Amino acid sequence: MVFPFGRSFDRLYFSGYSLPNMIHAKREHEASEQRMRGHTMTHEALQYDKTIELTGASLVMGLSGWMNGGEVSTGVVEYLFRALEAEPFARIVPDDFYLYSFPGTMEFAALFRPHCKIEDGLICEFDEPENRFWAAVKPGLILFSGKEPNLLWNRYAESLLEVGRRHGVRRIVFVGGVAGLIPHTREPRVLCSVSERRLRNELEPHGMQFSRYAGPASFVTYLTLQAQRAGVEMISLVAEIPAYVQGYNPRCVEAAVRHVGALLGLQLPLGDLRNMSEEFEKRLDVLIAEQPELLEKIKLLEADYDDQVFDNEMGDLKLWLQRQGIRVD
Repeated sequence: MVFPFGRSFDRLYFSGYSLPNMIHAKREHEASEQRMRGHTMTHEALQYDKTIELTGASLVMGLSGWMNGGEVSTGVVEYLFRALEAEPFARIVPDDFYLYSFPGTMEFAALFRPHCKIEDGLICEFDEPENRFWAAVKPGLILFSGKEPNLLWNRYAESLLEVGRRHGVRRIVFVGGVAGLIPHTREPRVLCSVSERRLRNELEPHGMQFSRYAGPASFVTYLTLQAQRAGVEMISLVAEIPAYVQGYNPRCVEAAVRHVGALLGLQLPLGDLRNMSEEFEKRLDVLIAEQPELLEKIKLLEADYDDQVFDNEMGDLKLWLQRQGIRVD
């Protein structure tokens, strides 16, 4: 049996039912149950492990998924909770927010399935999406690391904002990473978007570029709109990752951490992260020296970077990267 599907959910059909209709029916059923129970589902999605005494906090968040290039989004939050010795205190229960079963090829469907491990016939691991909050009380900071939701963005966003309301959060900072046409030999560029125009004045002295983008939206864009309506400031910082460098990128993580620290007035120990970045760059230089064609492309990127060219399409380079199996969006 063939399950035809297109690029977006509105063109995906399974057993005669469109996926949007299936999701709509699911939401209607949940809303009906909510009315019968007489309490909000948002509070059900939140699970507190302990009570913390923290008001007037800022919230720094990272998400795996759409904007986690170079593992910057999750990497920054992981660095912060270790450096600040933050303690976990709450989570968003993953039920209902994720697609586990998706029609299509096995390779495609596997992208949505939780990872498991079975040894000697016994299940020893079953990894559901983690959506955790940590508190660093002394600097007045809440950290959140999770997986971008597939479904019910409104409930997921409301869960985040509810934690913010309980602890007087005035500002949310999202940190992410996207692949771009930028050389690894230069300081990573950081693109930003904001919930309010007045925040631009605060960010301009930090040397960031304001985003210009049109295309499929991320959950972070949706959350920014919801934060604005709730009267909470939100700033999105997205580091550009060299498209030809795959995996964890400590240099871009370091750059993002420095920007977050400057915005929130945090004194952060960066020595270990700097050492990791330098070692990473040395290994990368050795590998690239063995690929003269790539080295020539990087020189073009360096010239554009030094001339402060930010919107060069560089179609030839994009095509070359695509032939290497690397996509630049």
